[in-house]
Amino acid sequence: MQVDLPLPLLGGLSPAQFMKRYWHKKPLLIRQAIPGMQPLLERNALMDLAARDDVQSRLVIQQGDTAKQSWRLRHGPFTRRSLPPFKQAGWTLLVQSVDLLDARVQDLREQFRFVPDARLDDVMISYASDGGGVGPHFDSYDVFLLQAQGQRRWRIGRQKDLRLQEGMPLKILADFTPEQEFVLEAGDMLYLPPRYAHDGVAKGECMTYSIGFRAPDQVELAQSVLQGIAEQLTDAMPSKRYRDPGQTACDRPAQIPLAMQAFARDALTNALRDPDLLARTLGEHLSEPAAAVWFHAQDVACGVQHGVRLDRGTRMLYDEHYVFINGESFQASGRDAQLVRQLADSHYLDARQCARLSASAARLLGQWLDCGWLHVLESDKTLGL
Repeated sequence: MQVDLPLPLLGGLSPAQFMKRYWHKKPLLIRQAIPGMQPLLERNALMDLAARDDVQSRLVIQQGDTAKQSWRLRHGPFTRRSLPPFKQAGWTLLVQSVDLLDARVQDLREQFRFVPDARLDDVMISYASDGGGVGPHFDSYDVFLLQAQGQRRWRIGRQKDLRLQEGMPLKILADFTPEQEFVLEAGDMLYLPPRYAHDGVAKGECMTYSIGFRAPDQVELAQSVLQGIAEQLTDAMPSKRYRDPGQTACDRPAQIPLAMQAFARDALTNALRDPDLLARTLGEHLSEPAAAVWFHAQDVACGVQHGVRLDRGTRMLYDEHYVFINGESFQASGRDAQLVRQLADSHYLDARQCARLSASAARLLGQWLDCGWLHVLESDKTLGL
């Protein structure tokens, strides 16, 4: 992607300009980000996804009038009969990770790859009947709200009072104070940075696509990385047993020796001192596929000679020394590293590029094909789907 070229998706801003001026800083309303936008999935197709037990879906039903409103939350899967009638006002169906289930939605997601893949969460589709919404709330991540069908009224504001209503199944702000209001038509898009309060209400039947970008919590990230480091310590650093030839006789035997505390502190410091181990563990964590993703082993006779593309559920990242795919790390160097990084960036390698791989790299990609992480590139495709 040419990050210095203007994009209609960003209202004529280049990705570089958008990231500098708006990303993580302030909202941006973009009229006709996708002119002539039509829903990529029809309403019935979305309902079919919500009926699957391998798809995360939620149903939010509003109750009461504006002065005293409450919400009910149910988790899927949902049969058609378990959903309210389409003519009933005030309900919303939310279906997560549709980009992993439909090639057209994945293609939409690809347009936002001016943000690092390590930040990408998913594309959620929200269907709402007239008046439907999930209440005033704030998110802890960046999100693009793309109107795909109908109209939705958005009220947004910088919210200082983050108290939540008690007894609600959703995180609804107790005292929402909007500062701006917009009505989005099909093709319009609203970008919101983290913790920017918003309330979207459908004006008639509508569909909204939420392209969300995760922001890892520091505690959760530390837990995951430390766990990964612990699992690799046996091979990563030599074992050293505690020794105390200078230990004196003690008259308080239950007291932990200061030398043992220092020994433990040094062990942890040494484990974290290895930048290679830390970087590798982080990359493996960030490339873990979504929990709902399942790969299906394939019997591929033709190998990689026709070209390959990433499976929709595959997460592939890289750093200076390693390539990460679906929670595993591989060292790469030279031409193989360039080609495999190209696969991570573009999501495909054509036959000509695959022919330049070394025999060992080709075998590795063949193993990924067998696992279902890759697929043979269709002869009429120039982009991975």
